[in-house]
Amino acid sequence: MARKKTPLATAPPYEVEQALKLLGANLRTARLRRNFTLPIVAAKIGTGVRAIRAAEAGQPGAGAAVYVALLWAYDLLRPFAALADPAQDQEGLAQERLRKHAYPTRGLDNDF
Repeated sequence: MARKKTPLATAPPYEVEQALKLLGANLRTARLRRNFTLPIVAAKIGTGVRAIRAAEAGQPGAGAAVYVALLWAYDLLRPFAALADPAQDQEGLAQERLRKHAYPTRGLDNDF
C-alpha cells in the first residue's frame, strides 16, 4: 500500500522547503569532505542509500530520523541539541505562559 502524500510533503511552506534544501546541501558537503560514500554512510546509520539521497536533496518526505542520524554520523549533532531550546524561545519567554498542555481559551461546547 502506497503512503498517502500530505500537503507538507508535496508543497511545504517556502521557508521550510528552503531550509530543508540548505540542510541537505550542508549534509552532502559534510559527507564529501569526510570522503564517505553513500553506501558507507547508509551502513553506518542503518538505512538505505535512497534515504540519504532524499535527505541530501532536501526532500520534505525524508524522515527526520535520517537527518538527525546523518548529523550524528558526521559528528555535528551537538548544535542540533540547541534547536527549539525553551531558554532561547524569545516569543515564548515574552508571553511567560508555561503550561504542560495547550488548552482552548473558551470552554467546551456541547455540540457533538
